[in-house]
Amino acid sequence: MPEVNVEINGRKFRMACEDGQEEHLATLAREFNAHVEQFKGSFGEIGDNRLTVMAGIAVLDELAEAKRRIEQLRGEVDQVVQEKALVESRARALAARFTKNMAETARKIEAVAVVIDETATGK
Repeated sequence: MPEVNVEINGRKFRMACEDGQEEHLATLAREFNAHVEQFKGSFGEIGDNRLTVMAGIAVLDELAEAKRRIEQLRGEVDQVVQEKALVESRARALAARFTKNMAETARKIEAVAVVIDETATGK
């Protein structure tokens, strides 16, 4: 199992991960460290544990917001899918009416053509 060295709040940690996940773990550690550094910049040296807890809570807050947004987008997608089905249904009904009207128009044109033919031939 590969190991990755990461730095959080000036401390180095060696962490194990699955094969192929080394860069992902390093990226996550950099992002988490950015939260720690942001809180350190805002609140000063308030203790490693408090900084880590605050950063962890901030990350979980971002995750909760992302989950909320995903659910909102799922609802919007469901609504679009329903609207699409309604539009498709209306389009099929419109196409059926158009086909029926075209067939009726063709029948009338043929009837007129027959009358013209009969008139022209004197029948």
